[in-house]
Amino acid sequence: MQRSSNAKTGNDLLDAMPPGSVERLTPHLEPFALVLTKPVDPVEHVYFPIAGMISVVATMANGAAIEVGMIGREGMYSVSAILSDNLPFQSAMVQLPGHALRLRTRLLRQEMQAEAVLQKLLLRYTQATLNAVAQLAACNRLHLLEQRCARWLLACHDRAEADAFPMTHEFLAMMLGVRRPGVTLAARSLQTKGLITYKHGTMTVLDREGLEAVACNCYRVIKNEFACLLGRSPIA
Repeated sequence: MQRSSNAKTGNDLLDAMPPGSVERLTPHLEPFALVLTKPVDPVEHVYFPIAGMISVVATMANGAAIEVGMIGREGMYSVSAILSDNLPFQSAMVQLPGHALRLRTRLLRQEMQAEAVLQKLLLRYTQATLNAVAQLAACNRLHLLEQRCARWLLACHDRAEADAFPMTHEFLAMMLGVRRPGVTLAARSLQTKGLITYKHGTMTVLDREGLEAVACNCYRVIKNEFACLLGRSPIA
């Protein structure tokens, strides 16, 4: 796809890259549809979401799964391409439909080797991603389910860029690594407080500030990690 080197791609990480790298990589960026619940294959490409969201999921031997990362327009999937030729052992699926730009992994790695500034940016992105994974691990162990549910819905709301987005209790339970009855109770509590509403597979955020008050501090910690990477002001 052809694009002026001064134009924004719509993906924050791509737009933060050195102008020379963007100019060289732009002809190789391909539009890619993010289709709800469909897997994202990291074998030959990396993906830069423009709209929508990709969830990275760790699956245990017994089939139990939990989300260990989410990627929207602030980043890319997968960071494994930055570190080595090895494929990630986690799987990834589309959580919110939208579209992305994809790039062959070998081209990104070639550009990293040629451009030190790009390599530094992507290594900082990897560090931010690892810090977010560590924060989520602590959150899943130490915080109440209602707090975690509010944190997750806020992160999803950020990437949906709309108050209403598709979501089922089954999917939310899988993302949080809990049984459906537990997440149903947590969502019902948030709904009773007038913070969200849920109907026919659609979640709607009614009171963003109220949801932030319920959520654990992990939401702010993770959001500020990526804000720092992209040169943005942290949230209080």
